[in-house]
Amino acid sequence: MSHNHHHHAHTEKSNIGLAFFLNLFFTVIELIGGVLTNSIAIMSDAVHDFGDSLSLGLAWYFQKLSKKGSTKQYSYGYKRFSLLGAIINCIVLIVGSIYILSEAIPRLFSPQETHAKGMFLLAVLGIVVNGFAVLRTRKGSSINERIVSLHLLEDVLGWAAVLVGSVVMYFTGWTIIDPVLSLCIACFVLFNVVKNIRLVLPILLQGTPAELEQEHLIKKITEIENIENVHDLHIWSLDEAYHVLTVHVTLKTALPMEKLAELKEQIRAVLNEIGIVHATIEFEMIDENCGYKSCV
Repeated sequence: MSHNHHHHAHTEKSNIGLAFFLNLFFTVIELIGGVLTNSIAIMSDAVHDFGDSLSLGLAWYFQKLSKKGSTKQYSYGYKRFSLLGAIINCIVLIVGSIYILSEAIPRLFSPQETHAKGMFLLAVLGIVVNGFAVLRTRKGSSINERIVSLHLLEDVLGWAAVLVGSVVMYFTGWTIIDPVLSLCIACFVLFNVVKNIRLVLPILLQGTPAELEQEHLIKKITEIENIENVHDLHIWSLDEAYHVLTVHVTLKTALPMEKLAELKEQIRAVLNEIGIVHATIEFEMIDENCGYKSCV
């Protein structure tokens, strides 16, 4: 089991690493190709791919970093650093998309000549490179690989749109298609950025994970024998998967240490069922002053 887990982890890193280098390499080609073909659609897709490259690179790096245990400076370890990567990625994509929009909107009113054949060749290359990366990451079984695979599939679809657009431009001469495509890609990128920010912000602000129902949790705990009530309950997440909880549990009667240990195991079993990884449980007697204003 240990060998298989190590093998899967190594394969996951290998697939994400390959996808990162392929994406980064092709982003450079796109930037050069966008300038040579005078295509703002190619440039906007380059921004999209650069965002994906940055996301892949940061995921690859923070995946290694998150394995480090707790330190004096970071008592919970480095799991939350993955959120830093998401924020950096969002900022880069917002800046890039605003630049693309500032370039594309004026071209709607005065379209510029683009090199349709060059766009077509880059689109074919983009579909091949990103398609290969999709096939590699789709074979993986981890959540990271599946998410990366979906991002790369979006890139393939983006290039398919550029491919169709370049063919239409070549036969019709409708150069306005180029800025229209770039606007669609930029809006798609911004839509995903907003979606990611909505996921990251509640975690950064230590909001209760949406999938966890406090009322249900309190009901389950208070059903355990000798528990009067539960209060001062706090639940938050370090990285969307590592959930943390602190709680004060009021007992009906005093119990010896060995019984408290058994009771704590019962509570932890309930918490494990709903995905709480780390829990701090404090026992109290009825009418005991717990020392926190929120208990009053």
